[in-house]
Amino acid sequence: MMSSPKYDMIVIGGSAGSIPVCISLLKALTHNQHIPVVLIIHRMRNVVSQLDKLLTREAGSVKITEPEDKQAITKGKIYLAPQNYHLLFEEDHSFSLDYSDPVHYSRPSIDVSFESAGRAYGNRVLAILLSGANADGAEGLSYLSDIGADCIVQDPNSAQYPTMPSSAIALEKNIRIMTEAEMITFLQEL
Repeated sequence: MMSSPKYDMIVIGGSAGSIPVCISLLKALTHNQHIPVVLIIHRMRNVVSQLDKLLTREAGSVKITEPEDKQAITKGKIYLAPQNYHLLFEEDHSFSLDYSDPVHYSRPSIDVSFESAGRAYGNRVLAILLSGANADGAEGLSYLSDIGADCIVQDPNSAQYPTMPSSAIALEKNIRIMTEAEMITFLQEL
């Protein structure tokens, strides 16, 4: 008999330099059928983006989709936060889209999504913060760590833009620091 997964949600945040690592992590999750995965990746606001199609093609995993407001979250699906909206998680395990002000110049904000995931899923969240050129994600990761969720940050020495992971490490000491290879192994063993 298969045991139930330790996590009810995996959230991955990234910005500049995070796409190649994100693709590697998605490939590691190819056989995941039990845990929804949500990507919060910074993108330019007023430029047409086909990041969902690029990630689907490159990762070779299930189709990656941008959720709509009030859409139910489905196990094993991979979602990408829509461009120019904050992505929130509701208590009934559905999504909510928010158009409030950018946080750390970003919408979607990793901080906003990480904190919302923590309120909806508690300590059954696995959060991963990747490369980026600003501090978005650090406060959200700290919040998740404080409520007992497992938190991983990309080793700043291996990040193309170390500001984001370094900001998280400076704010919160109770997180795991991993290279891309270590994160891949960790996800494959889930």
